[in-house]
This record gives sequence, C-alpha cells and structure tokens, in this order.
Amino acid sequence: MLSKYFGTGDFVLERLNGFIQKWIAVITPMSLAVGVMLGDFGAQFLFLITFLFAFMTFTGALGMDFKDFKTVLHHPAAIVITLVFLHILMPVWAWLLASAIFDDPLYTIGFTLAVAVPTGVTSVIWVSVTRGNLPITLSIILIDTLLAPIILPLVLSIISGEAVAVDNRELIMGLIWMIVLPTLLGVILNHLTGGRVRETLGRPLAPFSKMSLMLIIMINGSVISPYFYDFSGEIIGVLLLVLFITISGYAFALPVGHYLLKDPGVITAFTFNAGMRNISVGVVIATAYFPAKVAMPVVFCMLFQQVMASLFSKVIERYQARVGY
Repeated sequence: MLSKYFGTGDFVLERLNGFIQKWIAVITPMSLAVGVMLGDFGAQFLFLITFLFAFMTFTGALGMDFKDFKTVLHHPAAIVITLVFLHILMPVWAWLLASAIFDDPLYTIGFTLAVAVPTGVTSVIWVSVTRGNLPITLSIILIDTLLAPIILPLVLSIISGEAVAVDNRELIMGLIWMIVLPTLLGVILNHLTGGRVRETLGRPLAPFSKMSLMLIIMINGSVISPYFYDFSGEIIGVLLLVLFITISGYAFALPVGHYLLKDPGVITAFTFNAGMRNISVGVVIATAYFPAKVAMPVVFCMLFQQVMASLFSKVIERYQARVGY
C-alpha cells in the first residue's frame, strides 16, 4: 500500500530521511513529550541507549575520511580555536551561569556537560547550506570526536568535584565503545571503499540513525519524567537558561571568528561547530554516570539546537553579504 504513494526500497528510505530531517525541530520535542508520558515504561529501555548511540556514530562516520586530517596543516589556528572555545570557554561560561542561578550542583554539572561534549555532526548540514568551509568542519568533527575520551572525563572531574563521584575509567571505556571505535570503523570503511560506502550503506542507514536519535530522546524523556510531574518555575528556569546558553554560543562564536580567523568560509564553519553539540553524547553520559537531574539541561538542549542553527544561518548569510563573501 505504501509503495503506491512513496515507491519502494531506497526511494522510501530517502523520502523518510528527508521527512525526518525537514521536521526534526518538531519531532524532537514530540519525542521528549512521548517519553515523559511513557514514564517508567520507557525508562526500562535505558540499556539500549549505548547501542543506539554507537550505531548513530558509525553511520555519521561513513561520510568522513582520513584525508580530512590534511586540513589541519592548512588551518591549524581554526582547529585549535574551535577546541578551546568548545571545551574551555563555553564550559566555564555555562558553569558560571548555572552556579549563579541554581543552588544545585547537579544542575551545574548538567549545564556544563551540555556544552563540553564534542561538536555536532549535523553542523555539516548547516555549513553546507551557508557555503562554509566543509573540509574544516569535517576535520573538527573527526578530531573532536576522537579526543572525547580524554577531554570529557577531565572536564567532568573538574566540575563534579566532590558533589558526584565519577568513575573515569568506566567513562573513558564507555566513550571509546560509543564514539571512538564506531567512528574509526566508519572512517576506515569509507577509506577502503573509496567513498562508495556512503551511498551503499550510509544513505540507507541515515533514516534509522535519525530514528535512533528520536528513541534516545524518548527514553531519556522517561528518565527525567518524575521532574515533570511537579512542573515548577525551576523547570522553566532550566529551559530559559538552556536557551540563553545555546544562543550565546553562536553569539560569541561569530565575533571571535571575525577577529581571529578572517576568512568568511572558515568563520562560518567555526560558528556552526562552536554552536552545535553532539547532545546525544551528553544525554548518554548524564543518564549512565549521574543522577537523572543532571540529564535535564542536556536533554532540553535538543529542543533548541536545530531551531537556533536555522535562525543563525540567516545571521551568517547577512554577515557573508556584508563582508562580500
């Protein structure tokens, strides 16, 4: 019956992928709402998140290649500035704001974790749309992803202090299994097939990768659902601060890029890499290694990330027109 309207095989998957990508800003909060309504039932599937995320990471890595590392030789400053912005400046900013507004170390950890995770793979989409430097974007994503087992445990150890005990060894191994190994496997397959795997495997798996993200959001909505049963001004405050930090990431990145990087294509890539986050990593870490309250700011980031990227793409286009790019 469906084939009558949508076709068959690869065409159906392509249409499904396009539909999810187009409506991701709507589907994301819907998935969270469904998860909250499912409550304890959805929370029973928490064990699946690690596998779902590893699958997402592998699928995303099928579009990367070891050749992307060559960009580091041509634009080392852009790579270094992005890493410093992602893992020092923004975590410090989030920590200061959360500490000042909420008298709760768990919220502080959650807000800091939300901005300390690696840059988002979906930044590729927005950099492409706005004519940014795509090789730099791919380099940043690949390097930042592979550095995650080193950077994240360090940041979490600093921010959690004595409030929450973090098993760094378990965390590092989890990051290796969820991020590093699937990424390397995807990159190696892409390299060995001369890029053919992007079409033969990457495209068919793309919609399932996006559906995995929706399932992750849904399951984590169930985990944090107890906090919604008694909806309060505190939750509204968390939402508003998440929105403010998300906006400030882009708002800080554009002027920093303008004064330090000069090239509009590189500035565009830097802005989106600095603004986007692989929030799914943060959600998995928050629910696996911390109390459920830590996951709230991280999960809420998913509500705003794509919407803010869309809005700032217009800002970037105006900036490019102003500088004659």
